[in-house]
Amino acid sequence: MRKLLLGTTALAAAATISANTALADVTISGSYEFKYLSRSSNNSTLDGTTMSHGDTDMVVNFTSKTDSGLDLTFRYDISNVGSTDNGGMTIDEASLAIAGGFGKVVLGMDDDAGDSYNIDEMDLIAEEPSISATSSSISSSSGVGGDDKMKVAYHLPAMGGLTAGISHTDRSAAGGTDTTSYGAKHSMNAAGAAITLGYAAVNDENATQDIDMENMGMKIVSGDVSLIISQGGYEASDEDRENQGAAISYKMPNGMTVGAFTFKSEDDLDVGEEYSASGAEIQYNIASGLKATITVVDYDYKITATNHESADTTADSGTMTQLTIGATF
Repeated sequence: MRKLLLGTTALAAAATISANTALADVTISGSYEFKYLSRSSNNSTLDGTTMSHGDTDMVVNFTSKTDSGLDLTFRYDISNVGSTDNGGMTIDEASLAIAGGFGKVVLGMDDDAGDSYNIDEMDLIAEEPSISATSSSISSSSGVGGDDKMKVAYHLPAMGGLTAGISHTDRSAAGGTDTTSYGAKHSMNAAGAAITLGYAAVNDENATQDIDMENMGMKIVSGDVSLIISQGGYEASDEDRENQGAAISYKMPNGMTVGAFTFKSEDDLDVGEEYSASGAEIQYNIASGLKATITVVDYDYKITATNHESADTTADSGTMTQLTIGATF
């Protein structure tokens, strides 16, 4: 009888603990990209072929709902930073999101708020070959930049078609390099098309001159056709860039997606510095979770070294053709 009583008590206690413990739902996802790039460049150090990693991520999400109705999400993202072949995986993002009727608060290592509202031409292009080795200073898209440093972000609840948010990164006790980012989007329907207007901005505090970035864009989706036009700006010490871009994509019935883009950036403070690029790509779904993308970009970077603060930045022009094999899990 005593054993039966103790057993019954233990079962009741276990049931009580289970009923009052919030068990999180756990999801794990991953992605990997292999890139083969053939580059024809006027710069002999860039001319040739290379292989590299693309986006390589493993993301773990823990989600639960509190008794008061709050939605909690812990996101842990590790990735192969950059395109090197060392295979090293590091923490990319780790953050806690608290969502409810008030909106959403995100704490930890995550994107700047502006990233959620940025609209630029590369949103319709799946894989853009990197031109970072061409220039250390010129913009390569009309969007705003950012990082995943520790920050606090707040996003308003959707009001009709309007969404907005702001974030702040406190980088050190001494201050001087903090970052504030904000943005907004408004979505509507007109003449059978879905239209989204977006604005995003980033301000980095700097000892000499603050770094300011902004982006304005419009996306139009009508059936299988999507169009984006955008413009942006970048101001810093000896930098005053104006950026314009446009892109179009079409989802074909056979599962392929074709796209094209054009972009131009010009620095008003560095006489003769200008970057332009145009390209096209084809995306093909080989199987569920497996995709091949071929991207071709023709670029031209002009610079008068004597008018630029970085004398080792040299002019270049050429063509890049890239094959990307990507898998998601």
